[in-house]
Amino acid sequence: MVIAVLALTGCGGNQDTGIETGSVITSSVSESVEAAGSISAKAVVTISSPASGTIGQLFVRDGQKVRKGQKLAVISSPSTQKQLAQAQSAAQSSSVSIPTPTATPAATALAQADATANAAFDGAQTAIDSLPAGPAKTQAQTALAQAKAQYALARVQVSATTSSTNDALTNALASISQLVNAQGGTADLAVSAARDAVKALTIRSPISGIVTFDAVASASSSGASGVLSQLPSSLQGLASSVLGSGGGSSASSSGSLTKGLPVSSGQPLLTLTDVAGLTLTTQVDETDILLVKTGIKANVQLDAVPDANYQGRVTSVGVTPSTSSRGGVSYVVRLSFGSGTTADGLRAPRPLPGMSAVAQLQVRTDRAAISVPASAVFRDLGSDSVWIVVDGVAKKRVVRLGAQGADTIAIASGLKVGDTIVIRGADRVREGQSLS
Repeated sequence: MVIAVLALTGCGGNQDTGIETGSVITSSVSESVEAAGSISAKAVVTISSPASGTIGQLFVRDGQKVRKGQKLAVISSPSTQKQLAQAQSAAQSSSVSIPTPTATPAATALAQADATANAAFDGAQTAIDSLPAGPAKTQAQTALAQAKAQYALARVQVSATTSSTNDALTNALASISQLVNAQGGTADLAVSAARDAVKALTIRSPISGIVTFDAVASASSSGASGVLSQLPSSLQGLASSVLGSGGGSSASSSGSLTKGLPVSSGQPLLTLTDVAGLTLTTQVDETDILLVKTGIKANVQLDAVPDANYQGRVTSVGVTPSTSSRGGVSYVVRLSFGSGTTADGLRAPRPLPGMSAVAQLQVRTDRAAISVPASAVFRDLGSDSVWIVVDGVAKKRVVRLGAQGADTIAIASGLKVGDTIVIRGADRVREGQSLS
């Protein structure tokens, strides 16, 4: 914080009483708000294993700089590959051809329709039986029952009149076709999900940054669960039944990330930290937050480099309050973080994420302002006041304050340049007291 100290003229004093007077002048006064916080990286991303298996290939080392899109590792997961094969097989077997009725004898047409319907119904029931209990299974079973009822109704109509055989069969087979198409669509979604799960086994960096290997910890979940969760809720159960429940195994080990290490789905593997742009996250007390605006400058000091001064600028002012253990309210203020200079003029070292810092936010500056020492201002009956000396006698003068520095305060109204005021010992002065 930079504050212009007043060079008051015409000072006199009474050393016995501890009271000192001086003349009001103009100077530049800067007001700052102190905020403690810590340095944050531009982005931090934790990379987790997409499936259970082992580290098949590892292309990076701990501490290495990587670019966005760079290949980091490949997970060897036989269960995920097996799920893809199962999904593809299920999709192929779900294909049922629905014939179009032709002008054939009624008995032959009915036999063809019955065979097609039974094959479709059996296939649908098999798929439903493999579903876990839940809304998806109930919905699928209801749809199958409706299709059977529609076909049965059409079959009765066919038996009642042979003249409308083809029309009745067309209606019946249409409902079966809808069921088959729904089966095929679900199978295709399951195949797509399984392919995405296999593709995810090759891990690429989502950002540019520095690699940090995480301590390997145990975890457990389905290898394709992350992909399946992106499907519509009405299809997740059906797709899950095709993929099966594989990939739910867990592995437990510790130490550095190495090739061949067993891993579980969702298990953290490494962290990427982008230090290209650092930010400073601070907490500002409720008594000062209304003075803080986006864009104001700040001087920042780090505990790790106590003799250096860094430059910052407020980028955002939070509106969500947080309460301390003592009941105080504060708000998050974030700053961009620039280069620093040491006391001897050299370039300061670049800080690391997590380092503690204190920012002096320059919330207000009054230039060429009527100014007085901070010791001259006192609070009385809810107003800010000073003692002004008129004809050698002290008189209380109410003033309105401007920017308030640590040593100097700008006076917005109530005084003029050249006025004589008490600058020290204001607490010892009384109204009408002679100061000559």
